[in-house]
Amino acid sequence: MSADTPRTVVGVDVGGTFTDLFVLDEAQGSARIVKVPSTRGEEARGFMNGIARSAAQAGAIATIVHGTTVATNALLERKVARTGLITTRGFRDVLEMRRRDRPQTWGLRGQFEPVIPRDLRLEVDERVLADGSVLQPVDEEAVREAARALLRSGCEAVCVFFVNAYANPANERRAAEAVRSVWPNAFVTAAAEVLPEIREFERCSTAVLNTALQPVVGRYLRRLQADLGAQGFAGELLVVQSNGGTMSLDTACERPVATALSGPAAGVIACAAIARAAGFENVITGDMGGTSFDVSLIAGGAPALAEQTAIDFGLVVRSPMVRIETIGAGGGSIASVDAGGLLQVGPESAGSVPGPACYGRGNERPTVTDANVLLGRIAADRPLGGGLLAALDIELARRAIETHVAGPLGLPVLAAAEAILSVADARMAGAVRVVSIERGHDPRRFAYMPFGGGGALHVCAMMRAIGCSTGLVPRYPGVTSALGCVMADLRHDGVRTVSRPLADVDFPALHAAVDAMAGEARRRIASAGVSVVAEHERIELDMLYTGQTHTLRVAVERSALHADGVARAFAVAYREAFGATLEGIAPRVVNLRYARIGERPRFDLAVLAPTSTAMPAPQGLQPVHHAGRWWDAVRYARLELPAGARIAGPAILEQPDTTVWLEPGFEARVDALGNLVIRSVQAAASTPATT
Repeated sequence: MSADTPRTVVGVDVGGTFTDLFVLDEAQGSARIVKVPSTRGEEARGFMNGIARSAAQAGAIATIVHGTTVATNALLERKVARTGLITTRGFRDVLEMRRRDRPQTWGLRGQFEPVIPRDLRLEVDERVLADGSVLQPVDEEAVREAARALLRSGCEAVCVFFVNAYANPANERRAAEAVRSVWPNAFVTAAAEVLPEIREFERCSTAVLNTALQPVVGRYLRRLQADLGAQGFAGELLVVQSNGGTMSLDTACERPVATALSGPAAGVIACAAIARAAGFENVITGDMGGTSFDVSLIAGGAPALAEQTAIDFGLVVRSPMVRIETIGAGGGSIASVDAGGLLQVGPESAGSVPGPACYGRGNERPTVTDANVLLGRIAADRPLGGGLLAALDIELARRAIETHVAGPLGLPVLAAAEAILSVADARMAGAVRVVSIERGHDPRRFAYMPFGGGGALHVCAMMRAIGCSTGLVPRYPGVTSALGCVMADLRHDGVRTVSRPLADVDFPALHAAVDAMAGEARRRIASAGVSVVAEHERIELDMLYTGQTHTLRVAVERSALHADGVARAFAVAYREAFGATLEGIAPRVVNLRYARIGERPRFDLAVLAPTSTAMPAPQGLQPVHHAGRWWDAVRYARLELPAGARIAGPAILEQPDTTVWLEPGFEARVDALGNLVIRSVQAAASTPATT
């Protein structure tokens, strides 16, 4: 590699309030962060503004890795392309019937609006049986006529979904080709190409959402590519997937549904790596941004993956995703008193526009951020970086809380502000219990790892609420998702349905399927155009006992992919999950799953290590209201603290991307990589503030 070869890698995470960038200079062995305001609806503008601040010129950047919320926002807001569906006669309502679930389990009312309305879901004659035999060939002329009808209705994209195409995609492929012969663009998808897996609703939903996102995500990414090229960028633009891996821009345009929730997934990947390096294999992560709180659990150093995720009610994506529980509890979450006189926080949010009341942009309702400002945990004259605001208006925060919470509840305004934070903390602790206790994990055996712009303000409260004895605050909490973009490996996943008793599985055919998926994965990884230091594969089987409904994912080495090896692996996995096996009942193989990971050069976390060696002088005292009284909290510039430094609460640790509030009775130690390791200590007597 010549001296002139660009060695800068930039991770970009576009959030609702800020666009965060983590800039790694591999040649110098250094890193820095950049925060710029996001531009809602024009995410590319915030992206390019960040790139302009990350390097002297775009041509000096070797690789950009992007975590995007475009797909997620488009689905949540139903701002997707007008899309049509061509399906097997009698199955046009699969998308709407779902699994006969409802928005609220115990509710008698609820509604669901499919991404594709019924008049744009057209039927044609064809039929493939579950064993793959073709009972009725597809009528290709009828398919072309259906496509013309969808075009006349203004559709931009179309999905072809035939009910048993997972067993034999021949009819579906012929239909897709017939559509392409009359369709004016490339937005034509055969469902089995996206998800060749049994279960018709999940396959239909995943394929339809992917199709509807192709024009939206494709236009966004192609615009980025063009804008970057105009600025001289000649490197590779990679996109983070929701499984925590990355893919090429072309693959992301083809499979945009795989980018849903990619930003939070990147943050979890970074947390796993940082926690391992800090000596913690088991952590619970909490990403608190402006609108939401995203929780994930990392056990044994590895994030948990979910087989499918609902982006919103009825919008089901069956694709490997980092398991994340999301609630509406961010810095912009609005506090209110309901008709029953109970204090509620979220899920409604003030967002970045108009933002919390203290922003002075017209919102008069109180938010979590307003409570933190009024209580002194966020300094009004030193808001987070990024150029969004020069200062916050503490009086507007006070007025909003007094009018909408303190007055209705008959509380002093400071007590009302503390109540807002207590309710928010309780909601976040509930989300932690969903990913821990409800899945068989004791949160007391995990460290709590907050990130996002607001996570570190609540670290001690969350430790108390969920029983964690240790908190781990990364070096740059506010840009952890952008850091995860830089860390993420290339990854490609594939699946094939087998649906046979184990005794009847054709293992030579199974090996052939693995070889085919491996070849496709190698091609996808190679198409990204970036160097990888190694590649490895993961082979898993979805299995169950005959008569059961839900499958268990069983990892199998390629060398053990035979009847005896699979039987042993299933028995071990089933016993670990449920404590015993079911003797005398035949196991069944439902799906074959294949993942290939291309490892990018390892990220050296030493670039995050503190460079200072001497303990800096405090920057003063800051009055903070906590537990019904004022305290004088010592204030430090966190990034100036050397490794080994110890800070006792109450303390405020400030940095450009976040603020850490260290409560009385807690102590923080800076480790060798710049993380804050927080533990509870016996509360020492402290003198209340005199101000």
